[in-house]
Order: sequence, then structure tokens, then C-alpha cells
Amino acid sequence: MSIKAAVYHLTHYKYDRPVYLQPQIIRLQPAPHSKTKVLSHSLRVSPANHFVNVQQDPYGNFLTRFVFPEPVTELKIEVDLVADMTVYNPFDFFVEESAENWPFDYPEDLRDDLAIYRQAEPAGPLMQQLLDSIDRSPRNTVTFVTGLNARIQQTTSYIVRMETGVWSPEETLANARGSCRDSSWLLVNLLRHLGFAARFVSGYLIQLKPDLVALDGPAGTDHDFTDLHAWCEVYLPGAGWIGLDPTSGLLTGESHVPLAATPHYRNAAPISGFASYAEVDFNFDMKVTRVAEHPRITKPFSDESWQRLDALGRKVDAVLKENDVRLTMGGEPTFVSIDDFEADEWNAGAVGPTKRRLADQLIRRLRERFAPNGVLHHGQGKWYPGETLPRWTFSLYWRLDGRPVWSDPALIAEEGVKTGATHEDAKRFLEAFARNLGITGDTIAEAYEDPGEWLLKEANLPPNV
Repeated sequence: MSIKAAVYHLTHYKYDRPVYLQPQIIRLQPAPHSKTKVLSHSLRVSPANHFVNVQQDPYGNFLTRFVFPEPVTELKIEVDLVADMTVYNPFDFFVEESAENWPFDYPEDLRDDLAIYRQAEPAGPLMQQLLDSIDRSPRNTVTFVTGLNARIQQTTSYIVRMETGVWSPEETLANARGSCRDSSWLLVNLLRHLGFAARFVSGYLIQLKPDLVALDGPAGTDHDFTDLHAWCEVYLPGAGWIGLDPTSGLLTGESHVPLAATPHYRNAAPISGFASYAEVDFNFDMKVTRVAEHPRITKPFSDESWQRLDALGRKVDAVLKENDVRLTMGGEPTFVSIDDFEADEWNAGAVGPTKRRLADQLIRRLRERFAPNGVLHHGQGKWYPGETLPRWTFSLYWRLDGRPVWSDPALIAEEGVKTGATHEDAKRFLEAFARNLGITGDTIAEAYEDPGEWLLKEANLPPNV
């Protein structure tokens, strides 16, 4: 089951004198196209003497319009929402065959609808330089747009910019840095100059600390947090609007809750509206709380639950022993690469370019944790029918009495590391090994591969093998 995250968002303006507020437009309700399921949402605004109308803008986003008939000394806006943080695959879409490769043109019946999303700001010198550097040869569309997203992330450093407004693409490129809204507006215009329909998105970013630290790839946040955020969406025929976050260089996921998606950033501001002049004391607060968290593979049970499970297991063991029931239990966990999980070696292939190296790293970590004085053995495993060679197996052996079997793990070469050892070195090692065991050298059997024998065996196989 997924984690339920509760978000609290406070925006509070205190004025040093009564002020007149023009209609205040608040865009803090999750947009209809949010892929993250919002279980509940509430918006509270004070002072209470106001008129309120809930509407949708021309682009389908929810907005709430507040009218204050009398002067006020404060404006307090509070949002509470609960989101279902079910993880989803951001690549779970299909692109129409006509748009699978860039460049492409949108279908005629969509061009007028998308026209406003294709109007780019005039390109300045830096934007033109960026456009000129892009390879225009045909290529996969998804690979192309994700590459543009990653490029903006790699060339534009992220900064927290508290002042209002959004930099132009030229400003962001000149500074080589920007806030999330600056880099998003840059990406929107870059995509539009390349013929794509793109829009600016404002929303909430909900980041939860992962249960496990990634062995490779991004580690993620070290604490739960939430904040207002901005990103970009590009329209791909067949796939619809696809979220691109140039701050991270990744596609948007369950952590992104859109509030407004518009052709221009000025219509996506979370709060907009004017007030008469006054000194303002501004207060802002956001926090996220886990309200429902169930046991899961990466964080299965609390210490108390483990103690109860252990006590129950001991009861079961006692009953089995009392009734003379003898069982042998084995486990065979399956591991998948976090970075290249679609590769053949992590799906149907028995071997692959990285599996042995990662297996060697895993068995060494298991040795450090469970058997620091155990011995590693790299040898043969199961031999399946129809396969010319047995599978490889990495094993770890240790003594139950704790006496060391192997003291120096550095003497066992790591997988993939070239040591320069030859067959002659192996022969000398075995001879010395035999002498230390007090046995004669004639116990050493030289082995070699006979290609001719295997060619004959292969020729005798049935045609369907």
C-alpha cells in the first residue's frame, strides 16, 4: 500500500494599516490533470468577510476568486491536502507513430488548439546560440525531449530566488543559473523554438525520504519536505502532456502535484492580486506529514513488530520440534539493476555485461555483514539442459564456531579488475599450494579447451536445439 502525505501550506500577509485588496486570484487547488491522486483538499482564507467564487480558467485549471468589500489588516491563506503517493512509471505512454521521431508536425486538427502553446519569445543571441548547437538530424522524439531537459539541468545551476517574477530565457542563459521557474520558462521557450507545444506549470513538490539509500544513481532527499515548484510540460501526440522538470533533469512523477498549467507563467502564479500601499510582514510555512504508512518491502516492520514476529516464529519452531517435523528452507531472491532494469540481463538473459560485477560487490558486502572471516568462492553453479556451460556461482562459506576460514579478502581479486595474472602464475600457485599441503605435484591436472570436440558435439545435436 502507498504512503499518504498531508501537506500544510500557509501564506500570511500582515499590514501596518488597513488596506484595500483588489480581487485576489488563488490557484492552490490541484489541477484536473494531476496524476497524483489527491484524497482531500481544503482552502481557508481570512478575514472571513469576503465573497468567493470557484472557477476554471480558459486552460481548465481551478482558481478561486476572493473579493474583500472592506479594508483589511491581514490576508491569511491556508491549504491542507492529502496526496496518495503511489509510485507510477512516468514513461507509461505511447507516442503516435507519426510523432515517434523528431522533427514531426502536429495533426491538422490539433494545430489551432495548440497554437498558443507554440508561440515562443523572440530568440536573443544566447538562445540562438543554444538553438544552433542542437543537432537537427532525425531522432527518437522521447529521447530528444528528455535530452533537452537534461541539458538545461546540467547547464543551469539551481538557486533559490525569493524575488518575484521570472527571468527571460536570455537572463537565465547569461547567468547560467536560475530558480525552478526560470529554468522551466527557458525550457518552454526552447521546446517552442524547436516546434513543440509546451506549457508552464506551477505546483507542489512533495519529496519523501527514501527507505533505502541508492547504491548507484541519485540518492534522493535526506528528509521529508514540500515546496512550491515549477516545471514544464510538452505535448506529444498519443502521449498527451508529458512533464519535464529541468531542476532535476527528470520526468515528473508522483512527487509533482500541478496547480496550474498555462501558456504563460503570469497566469500560473499561485496567488495574484493587488493591494493599496502598506508595509507588509510576510510569513510563509510549508510542511508535509505522513498520515498513513503501511509495511512495505523496503521498510517492512518496526522493531516492536519484529520482536512479535520473532516470538511467534519461536513458538512455531517449538511446535515443529515437539512433533518431530524436520524442514529445510531455502531462499532465492531476485535482484534487478536500479539504473538499467530494462536490459536483457535483468529480464530474460542469464548473463550480461554488468551482472557478474554487481554480484561480486553484493557477495563482498554480505561477507562484511554476516561472515567477515568467511571465504569467497567463485565457481560453477547449475548446468541447465541445452546450455554448453554451467552457470557461474559466487558462494560464501564460514564456520559456525566463529573460527576464521579466510582472513584477507584483498587476496581474492575483484570482478572486472585486471590483475595481469597468467596461466603460468596459476601453475606456480598450485604447485606451492600442493607443497604446503604436503602432497605431490602430480595431483595437479592441466586443463584446456578443445574446440574440435565441442564442434563435433554441436554437429550431433538435433536441429531444434
